[in-house]
Amino acid sequence: MSPKVVPARGMRDIPPASFRRRQRVLDLIRGAYEDHGFAQIETPAVEPIERMRSGQGGDNESMLYEIQRRGLDPEAPVLPRDAVDSALRYDLTVPLTRFYASNRAELPEVFRAFQTGPVWRAERPQKGRYRQFVQCDIDIIGEPGILAEVELVTATLDALGRLGLLDGASVRVNDRRILTDLLGRAGVPAELQARTLITVDKLDKIGMDGVRSELAEAVGLEPGVVDALTGTLESIGTETPLAEMAGGKAEQAGISLYDLGVVAQAVTEAFPQARLVFDPTLVRGMGYYTGPIFEVSHAGSGSSVAGGGRYDGVVGKWLGRDVPACGFSIGFERIVDLVELPEDESPRVALLCPAGADPLEVARAKRDVTRALRDKALAGGVEARKAAVAIPVTLPRKPSGAFFARLGEAGYTHSIRLGQGLEELKAL
Repeated sequence: MSPKVVPARGMRDIPPASFRRRQRVLDLIRGAYEDHGFAQIETPAVEPIERMRSGQGGDNESMLYEIQRRGLDPEAPVLPRDAVDSALRYDLTVPLTRFYASNRAELPEVFRAFQTGPVWRAERPQKGRYRQFVQCDIDIIGEPGILAEVELVTATLDALGRLGLLDGASVRVNDRRILTDLLGRAGVPAELQARTLITVDKLDKIGMDGVRSELAEAVGLEPGVVDALTGTLESIGTETPLAEMAGGKAEQAGISLYDLGVVAQAVTEAFPQARLVFDPTLVRGMGYYTGPIFEVSHAGSGSSVAGGGRYDGVVGKWLGRDVPACGFSIGFERIVDLVELPEDESPRVALLCPAGADPLEVARAKRDVTRALRDKALAGGVEARKAAVAIPVTLPRKPSGAFFARLGEAGYTHSIRLGQGLEELKAL
């Protein structure tokens, strides 16, 4: 028996019907980004290995797809660190910061960019999670104020609204500076704070009892420190509306919200129905965040569907000076199946031709049927670009129901046989 021909482990093919659906969802997201003033860019899938191993990518740096250096002598011994010189990108943020550093002379002082494209992580495949997946990122570089966060959150909520996902969305908000304050007040030593945050980030997976155990046993915090930290987190809770926190609850808890109150006010001006909650346990795993952080969940998904935050230190790593930056990403693979799309406004007509049909006859029929369809559309007030186009399709000798079902799956809405008039047009 011949081996089964399948994609590499953790990868998948996208057939035509799924591809069209994905493109329609991407177009809605891109439209929202463009309407909010973000310019689309493209960066290479491959980046130098030292950028992908900068120490700021968290666990993602352990899931790199590394690319072997070309030109090595196969007979000569090579140290592992010298055998690799590049890697596939694990996100779109690190390539963006490199793009800015490379092209800053030609870019505006405040640069609003968006990217959509695949990224790769060599993690363990499981249902709904692949090693290659699409991200949709917006970023503002050069804006030091909270305006950047407000613009990114509102643009993301607008995109979710265009996808019909806003009503079920909830935005969880925190700030890395608040986390630092809470750890310091609880007495967590500076050298253990990074590991402590990694454990706190697992709260939704292992629960508060699991967090307590791991902080004591794996991180090595003193019992009093564990009690102080977890007690504070429990007293604040994870579902308090951000407006309530800004309205006095934060002061009662003895914490500073920094600029998060302004974010709450500004975002609700644009989206009064938006649900923003303060979550002191929100960490987000990337090590490069320096200020406000966000995560969007949706009732229809078992996990977050978008997230981001401020990362002022990353661009400066390449330029030798600090450059303010903030970004937000929609997890495309997590939302694409949640979206209910309307019927495609642009019909596609299959011009059914017998095998061996005269090419000249087919070309003339395609021209005539397409012209008639366009005239009919215009007469009905439909834009010419949305009128149907006749596409030649070879008709089997004995067409079955399965044949016409496949036409529908391929995106065809109607069919007509070679030589028939428009009155014979049939819906599929």
